[in-house]
Amino acid sequence: MKTISFKSILFIVVSITLANTAIAQEKFTSEQWQADLDYLQEQVHGEYPFLFKKITQDAWDEQVADLRAEIPALAEHEIKVGLSRIVSAFEYGHTQIPFSTLAKDAVLPVNLYHFKDGIYIEGVHKDHSETLGAQVVTINGFPIEEALAKIRPVVPAENDQYFKGYGLRFLTVPTVLHAQGITETLQQEVSLGLEKNGKRFTHKFSAIPLADMSRDYLHTIPNKNWLSARESGKTPLYLKHLNDNYFYFELLEGTKTLYVRQSSVFDHPKETLRDFYARLFNFIDTQGVEKLIYDVRLNGGGNNYNNIHFIKGIMARPKLNKEGNFFYIIGRNTFSACQNLTNDVETYTEAILVGEPTSENKNFYGDAKLVRLPNSGIEAYLSFAWWQDKPQWENADATSPNFYAEPTFEEYRTNQDPVLALIKTIDPTDVVDPMAYFRQLFTEGKLEQLKTDANRIIRDSKYQHINFEQEFSQVGEMLLDQQQYQPAAFVFGTFVESFPKNASFWEGLGTALQALGQTAQAEEAFARAKSLDKP
Repeated sequence: MKTISFKSILFIVVSITLANTAIAQEKFTSEQWQADLDYLQEQVHGEYPFLFKKITQDAWDEQVADLRAEIPALAEHEIKVGLSRIVSAFEYGHTQIPFSTLAKDAVLPVNLYHFKDGIYIEGVHKDHSETLGAQVVTINGFPIEEALAKIRPVVPAENDQYFKGYGLRFLTVPTVLHAQGITETLQQEVSLGLEKNGKRFTHKFSAIPLADMSRDYLHTIPNKNWLSARESGKTPLYLKHLNDNYFYFELLEGTKTLYVRQSSVFDHPKETLRDFYARLFNFIDTQGVEKLIYDVRLNGGGNNYNNIHFIKGIMARPKLNKEGNFFYIIGRNTFSACQNLTNDVETYTEAILVGEPTSENKNFYGDAKLVRLPNSGIEAYLSFAWWQDKPQWENADATSPNFYAEPTFEEYRTNQDPVLALIKTIDPTDVVDPMAYFRQLFTEGKLEQLKTDANRIIRDSKYQHINFEQEFSQVGEMLLDQQQYQPAAFVFGTFVESFPKNASFWEGLGTALQALGQTAQAEEAFARAKSLDKP
């Protein structure tokens, strides 16, 4: 039997002591966490006060005070989730505590995707193969919509599309599920209520490290451990060569239509974007391309200084840059520098936009700086650059397509692309940008036609993806701010006809009428607004 020397025993003791010390050093007192929160608050007020656009300073400080008071009773993971809520409250996607801060150690081994007909398990670890392709109905007994509402405050969601694309990841993080009240305790095994082939069942998933996930562009990358719900047959164009290059193009068979996918605004190690654009436009010129389909639905951004080479190229080709010859596909991944590209395409070209709304505001805060909290070392990223490509009155939560299309789960599973299918059916003469059209009628003084057409267009299913209430609210508020009370009274009068249950529209109408001296009518509008505000 081999004996253990004193030196070996001493080494073991020292190693255990050092390990325990390292573990102890990872734990922080309530005072240290509160000091980190105070530091974050001081940094925001001192260096980033401009971020208070979607939330007021008072409302944000109230959230900070609430978290500060709760810290002594919270576990470490709950504090981290709380800090994420605080930063995400600004609702700018670049302003965030990274997802990995919460998810690094444990995520459920599933990739969820929100299709047109619901949330499905798009990919899964092979140990849970029986759940592949199932629709998610509940999380730990909570209906899926309720669970989504609970986690939303943790997500730095710029808009609904950002949450639809990037927010689902947070639904698979045990620390978030516990901190947001979906599970009663922090547990590494979580039950999902699923439906597949007409049958409902419950399945328990045990958490794995985030590093073991296999996905990119929100889709699963299949390998020996990971399964994708998508059939292994013909790959749709928007997923073709996805892991080989950021950009590629090919002629659609038997046509003079060129399909292009650009999934980043960064240069690729094999080719710069400028070189890619040169190669692209040379192909267009030499091969007699008559129609261009440019797909950025998976493009999460990069260096927006690269965008100018594409804009110059397309504007220099008027035969291609005309309505019906240039289609531009956007979606829930279209973000950051690609939002800048989309803004330029919308402003300077004749492109018809197809797909889903983008995940970025038209004008937005980007280019985040790192703020490291002094005790915990948690890294928060706070945006400092305001990108305003559009006039303030044309700003919006997202860029909306002229024609809307997104895949159902079955279409995705069978490699169909409803966006490309829709493009083939589009009549260019049927293209209307509703808000631009409304502005034109208003500017030309065609007010009665504006009222008639507005009521018709907002009920047209073709424009179901446009948040008209939000768009109208912005227009009305701008007119009130500019003290244009007569036109404000007209537009708010139009709004309440279309949205009679919107209290803010009645309030706006009352404000305009009161300024015009129409007291009785103003009081009626205010009373209507007050009645709608009641729970």
